[in-house]
Amino acid sequence: MIPDKAPKENVFYGSEELKKEAHIPSFEKYKELYLKSIENPDEFWGDIAKDFFWKTKHSGQFLDYNFDVTKGEIFIKCMDGATTNICYNLLDRNVHEKKLGDKVAFYWEGNEPGDELTVTYRELLQRVCQFANVLKSQGVKKGDRVSIYMPMVVELVVAMLACARIGAVHSIVFAGFSAESLCERIMDSECSLLITADGFYRGDKLINLKLLADEAMQKCRDKGFPMKRCIVLKHLSKEVEESPLGSQSPPAKRACPDLQQEKQTGRVKKTRPVPQVPWNPEVDLCWHTLVRGAPDECEPEWCESEDPLFILYTSGSTGKPKGVLHTISGYMLYTATTFKLVFDYQPDDVYWCTADIGWITGHSYITYGPLANGATSVLFEGLPTYPDVSRMWEIVDKYQVTKFYTAPTAIRLLMKYGIEPVQKYKRESLKILGTVGEPINPEAWQWYYNVIGEKRCPIVDTFWQTETGGHVLTPLPAATPLKPGSATFPFFGVVPAILNESGEELEGPSEGYLVFKQPWPGMMRTVYGDHQRFETVYFKKFPGYYVTGDGCRRDKDGYYWITGRIDDMLNVSGHLLSTAEVESALVEHEAVAEAAVVGRPHPVKGESLYCFVTLTEGATYNRTLEAELKKQVREKIGAIATPDCIQEAPGLPKTRSGKIMRRLLRKIACGERDLGDISTLADSSVIEQLFQNRCRTPV
Repeated sequence: MIPDKAPKENVFYGSEELKKEAHIPSFEKYKELYLKSIENPDEFWGDIAKDFFWKTKHSGQFLDYNFDVTKGEIFIKCMDGATTNICYNLLDRNVHEKKLGDKVAFYWEGNEPGDELTVTYRELLQRVCQFANVLKSQGVKKGDRVSIYMPMVVELVVAMLACARIGAVHSIVFAGFSAESLCERIMDSECSLLITADGFYRGDKLINLKLLADEAMQKCRDKGFPMKRCIVLKHLSKEVEESPLGSQSPPAKRACPDLQQEKQTGRVKKTRPVPQVPWNPEVDLCWHTLVRGAPDECEPEWCESEDPLFILYTSGSTGKPKGVLHTISGYMLYTATTFKLVFDYQPDDVYWCTADIGWITGHSYITYGPLANGATSVLFEGLPTYPDVSRMWEIVDKYQVTKFYTAPTAIRLLMKYGIEPVQKYKRESLKILGTVGEPINPEAWQWYYNVIGEKRCPIVDTFWQTETGGHVLTPLPAATPLKPGSATFPFFGVVPAILNESGEELEGPSEGYLVFKQPWPGMMRTVYGDHQRFETVYFKKFPGYYVTGDGCRRDKDGYYWITGRIDDMLNVSGHLLSTAEVESALVEHEAVAEAAVVGRPHPVKGESLYCFVTLTEGATYNRTLEAELKKQVREKIGAIATPDCIQEAPGLPKTRSGKIMRRLLRKIACGERDLGDISTLADSSVIEQLFQNRCRTPV
């Protein structure tokens, strides 16, 4: 599985200086520990678990599981019987035992340069305890689900850790999702409380988040699911409208003390238009008012290892998002370990992951993994191109960032502007670069390595999923010889295989389905409320294996290369989107009888959405309808799902049994005339019509 020796040619290596202090300094050391992790996982992970606090220890097998649906229900258990609290391990121990109370946990950098805030571990612990007490005062208890719909602010971290402290289950919804998407996730997870903010800026665009939250809550009520409480953070507003719950008097306006204090210390320095915040005193509660009177100490709730920690929704091939559920102990161990070793974390590092906490990358590698290691991180609210395309490198120099983790989409975007914006800043502090969300093409890899890192920073190209909880295929910066575009080798405890269509394992250089043969501590445990779907999606196709849904190639040196999705999913700017979900949004329009969605290569996004629509009798395709359809998709799913191209299709290529041949639609979208075998096509005349009407909008 792992080659005896690392290749010497056509690879890139970390520096000798990096190797001197690295946790895993050589390929030989990696291979030694890897073999231990798969041959004796109980001992390997048991040694790591000793670095954490356990109220009660586990007994028996460290990892227990069944991956074979033919042998009964699928399950994964880690340290079954142990009790702990992840918030206690992330904050209390760092403050009280490791004496890191005065160390910076987060440098918050706002959308506008100059908007900033510094939070130490002691301050973060106090804030989390205060908000945990707020949640308890609102009746939230262990096992309750709490929905969080917030921008990239420190309070988002506070809210998720406060949930973890009292044993509540957080369900964070990316603030770029629509009201409909938020409603769907609230209802599916049966959340008892929503936490949101008044609004935020994305570049120069104001997002009125509270309006979207109100719309989502109303949709929930209309569907018979009453949402009775919403806690609102005043992120932009200078005044708060509030009145006591149940009061008939009009709301009173008053300055929010916490906001005023933070303004004086420099959090918000520029005057900007603020959103008009609707306030319903029967439902809405002011974050700042609640926190002001809350004690700053809160005893943690001691939880079982396999108690749920959070639910995070990811697109499903059926069109209905899946509530991926992660549990406490295994996820804590895995995110802490992957963060420490993949980024070779050292105590003096300043780490910056540019992802949003609304995605799994933000959960694992902004909040849980870094805090478990006592790391200092940058928390960024803005965009890489605002107010100019040098913003990221200005921030790197400002905070002396040493470890930098971003998406290939961002790298390709910045490549378009050349090297001059990069060279305005020194970037001398950088030691390790990373990518996440999608495979990075070799050209972007080389630019990242040569221009951003100036040929001295190894790139950790990490492959993983919402479902895996953390990195599963990844280089280790001082140990792994790097090939541009390859995720290289498995992380500790991860056993990959490549299967053909018949489910046979392929050896040596090969290409097929990427699967995993045994669990690791951080992998998902179920789909919330639908364990049958969990088994069907991930384990039914190839019994005995976890099926990723991705294709993979292994080269002659044993390196793994992710080739893209095999199922009906698209990877747009690192975000998985379901073709069925977009098609469902399109056909809700009265003018659309049928829709089919495929991906088309995009130089920045990786993939873009190319949609074919067949209209109802009497409907006419024009710019107005196109705009309506794009708006419909944005409102149903979110801006990230906005189609790049919509093509009218008088008919769709189908088999005689009526199945749409998406393979042909992908060829048409890309303008490729080599269609392969079309003998099963019911009506071949439709192909030429579709080619003639192709959407040629430049991408």
